[in-house]
Amino acid sequence: MFLTRIILHDFKNIAEAEVTFSPKVNYIYGSNGAGKTNLLDAIYYLSMTKSYFSASDQYVYAYGAPEATLCGFYRMDGGTEEKIAASIRRGGEKVFRRGAKTYARFSEHVGLLPVVMVSPLDTALIHDSGDERRKYMNFILSQIDRSYLAHIQAYNQLLLQRNRLLKDDRPSDLLLETFSERMEPHAAYVHQARRNLCEQLRPLIREFYATLSRGKEEVDLAYRSDLDEAPLGELFAREAERERVLRYTTAGIQRDDLSFRLDGHSLRRSGSQGQQKSFLLATKLAQFRFVRDVYGQTPILLLDDVFDKLDMQRVEDLLALVSTLDFGQIFLTDSNKVRLEDVSRRIDAPCRSYRVDAGNITAE
Repeated sequence: MFLTRIILHDFKNIAEAEVTFSPKVNYIYGSNGAGKTNLLDAIYYLSMTKSYFSASDQYVYAYGAPEATLCGFYRMDGGTEEKIAASIRRGGEKVFRRGAKTYARFSEHVGLLPVVMVSPLDTALIHDSGDERRKYMNFILSQIDRSYLAHIQAYNQLLLQRNRLLKDDRPSDLLLETFSERMEPHAAYVHQARRNLCEQLRPLIREFYATLSRGKEEVDLAYRSDLDEAPLGELFAREAERERVLRYTTAGIQRDDLSFRLDGHSLRRSGSQGQQKSFLLATKLAQFRFVRDVYGQTPILLLDDVFDKLDMQRVEDLLALVSTLDFGQIFLTDSNKVRLEDVSRRIDAPCRSYRVDAGNITAE
């Protein structure tokens, strides 16, 4: 599967654009703030029905524009053509279409066009709260398992209602028990899916990191969950008195987290910027391999400014991975045109180059 053409109107700083892409490697260069990342985010948006950089759509319009529109044309693995269009209007109205059909729910679209994004903002995966790491797991699983997406959405909705109930001065024991019974199967499904995911990602991350570091360090990943100790209903029973005092739910999969280690120590505390970026690249390459092997469809790979803070050895090892691991369509941005030209000589694949300047995209 690959994106053959995209048409954008008033998407962020891109007022008008129609761009045709290579099915393999697409190099995008321009100064900082020119719109390179916005082009990648448009591609991501067409796959995931939202921006990579914000949960809200209020930042996707061009300044003063009433509406942003995106349209992508895809060649699927079976040779068929797909047209995906999105319209996002101020005030919250958003429409997604596949061909002439309008989606009733955006979740019906997620997974059709698998994508993996690598961005400088991915450092949040290491440095920010567990919410970022849960989003990482949710993102991967929602593309390959529609049941997972339904379970996590149902659990979060029930959690919201349960927390609202706990804010009452005297929350009903019967209602709390009802929430427990309804939430437990959703929590069990999500917990098992996340555990299976991490068990499969762990050796891949270690393998990719070993290549990028040439075996100088070892990394590891571990999944932690309250449900490792007991089922959700039992956890709620244990926490009942504490929850009444604190007035919110204190146990459950909303507290799940991932632990990242470098040579046995916390990656966040002991890893250099280069080591942390190599780890993040390894997690995204592992994600790519996992989705490709499990889903049976090669994701589009979006690499935004990946060479920053990597020494030349790690850059060369990354390029070797990209050129040998049977990747599909790749979009690669950099502010340094000379560096991208050097990259293009190292990757033996059909390619096209594009210059972005103040939201204007020009094929070269």
